[in-house]
Amino acid sequence: MSEPVVLAEPEWRAREDAHVARMRKWTVPHAERRSRGEKHPVLDFLFTYYSHRPSHVERWQPGFGVVLAGEAAKRFLERRGYLETEDGVTVDPAGFTPARERTARFVSSLLAATASRPARLNCFGLHEWAMVYRQPHDEVRHAQLPLRLGGPGTDEVVESLEVRCGHFDAFRFFTPEAVPRNTLSPARETQLEFEQPGCLHANMDLFKWACKLGPFVPAELLGDCFELAADIRELDMRASPYDLSPLGYPAVPIETPAGRAEYARAQGAFARRAAPLRARLIECSDTLLSGCTVAGRLCDN
Repeated sequence: MSEPVVLAEPEWRAREDAHVARMRKWTVPHAERRSRGEKHPVLDFLFTYYSHRPSHVERWQPGFGVVLAGEAAKRFLERRGYLETEDGVTVDPAGFTPARERTARFVSSLLAATASRPARLNCFGLHEWAMVYRQPHDEVRHAQLPLRLGGPGTDEVVESLEVRCGHFDAFRFFTPEAVPRNTLSPARETQLEFEQPGCLHANMDLFKWACKLGPFVPAELLGDCFELAADIRELDMRASPYDLSPLGYPAVPIETPAGRAEYARAQGAFARRAAPLRARLIECSDTLLSGCTVAGRLCDN
């Protein structure tokens, strides 16, 4: 097991302040909207679907193998999963429970399988259209928003284009009428076989996997994944059938050849941006699986 990195108090506090300031770009407006009882069809997704509380998004953590020096580091002992050593405060490897180990193995396997495939850029965001296909408007997820093409026009787009969604957590929200129109049949059991690096939702999910690994992931990596998810979510909804122009989001009209080309270009850019984050999460998972296991055995002895 490699020697831990010791951060002096001024260094880690500067990193903590930078992370908090960065995340408050999203968390503060979200809290203000909630206090007014307002919903945001684009940005709420980052805190509801992924269910990582804004306070946790803001919270800085050093990650595994880092020791925080200085008196102020003792406040981390108020959180679960930290311990004090002779050099300072660090994440407790004993917190890498068997359940966390299973999560890390799954994350490493899923992300490695995803990274091994070429990016497919021809789905054109039709998953959002399939979620409202032939559905009464008062039953759609964002019923407060009009559909750009109306109900019949939306249905016509789904019927005129090939639906190729391989992400199970998007596919499971398809309307019953849209399910047989999908050329793929993703399932939870076959998730490792279907996910590919061009998928917007697979790339947004990097934030979810960073959260699942808990305090063992450095906050800066979690922040990078969150920022990527926030940017992708904008494209996801701009390419959706909803009219978001009153909120300042111009449509990416995937019902047209020009709109599909614009979507594919943006999708490719996000795939390139996600690749190094995916690699860092794989490295983090593999480090945990080796380092935490060794540390846990040493503690047991």
